[in-house]
Amino acid sequence: MITIKSISKFDKAHSSVITIGTFDGVHIGHKKILERLINSAKLLEIESTVLTFFPHPRMVLQQDSNIKLLNTIEEKEMILSKLGLDFLIIHPFSKEFSRLSAIEFVRDILVNKLNTKKIIIGYDHRFGRNRNADINDLKNFGTTFDFNVEEITAQEIDDVSVSSTKIRKALADGNVAKANSYLGYNYMLTGVVTRGKGLGRQLNFPTANIHIEEDYKLIPKNGVYIVKANIGHTTVFGMMNIGFNPTVNGKEKTIEVHFFNFDEDLYDKKIQVDILERIRDEEKFNSVNDLKIQLTKDQETATSIISKL
Repeated sequence: MITIKSISKFDKAHSSVITIGTFDGVHIGHKKILERLINSAKLLEIESTVLTFFPHPRMVLQQDSNIKLLNTIEEKEMILSKLGLDFLIIHPFSKEFSRLSAIEFVRDILVNKLNTKKIIIGYDHRFGRNRNADINDLKNFGTTFDFNVEEITAQEIDDVSVSSTKIRKALADGNVAKANSYLGYNYMLTGVVTRGKGLGRQLNFPTANIHIEEDYKLIPKNGVYIVKANIGHTTVFGMMNIGFNPTVNGKEKTIEVHFFNFDEDLYDKKIQVDILERIRDEEKFNSVNDLKIQLTKDQETATSIISKL
């Protein structure tokens, strides 16, 4: 898969079957649509292309700083790259871009820039300035500009919407197993390891403190989780705490991972942590020693579960 960071950089010598969307989570509902895109492109012997936007349109048009997404843009690119797509276009979304009329978007973007021969799109898709055009307008444009429109049914779109809602709710509830079943992969957190206060090391449970730069990334419910990460060429398991460290009166929310049987220096390194299962809520213990006793129990629970994977 070739990733292109602007529509203007796409080589229109490539004819495309295209779909458009945010594809947040790239979950099992999305994958059905993307498989259709890829298969259609193969039959037509042209390129499969996904057009997505960043920042998320709501961040720009509604200045919605509270929006939480399942993937960072880098995570989304990584997941899509494994599906067999030819091109991923991540176009910078702006107010200026949103003001394109329907015919400008179709003629100037889909036809003249992306050389679209077929578009696979939801029945409820709306586009153009103020989102005033719908799929019927798109089909009429297809007749004018010589491209086909394949409509994704209401049932399929509903499946996508329901899956996204269920994933967000499951993560908010701490039900990672359910979220992962809808995603078709393990929910992940990606960030840079930073220095913490060193309490974990004092307790003989050293932790990697993960700083996630993207404030729009959805963080699961506070608590203790079983995780794994690929560090170098090694898969390492561990347990992760999301929360405020109430036993030591922590003031800031942190994400801390204790990796089992691992003691390499990870400071300033970017790592991806896959979340496998939730063990318990975050608790405030009467003493640091009580916390250490509980951490030992957590590790025993985690290693027992990991041994059965």
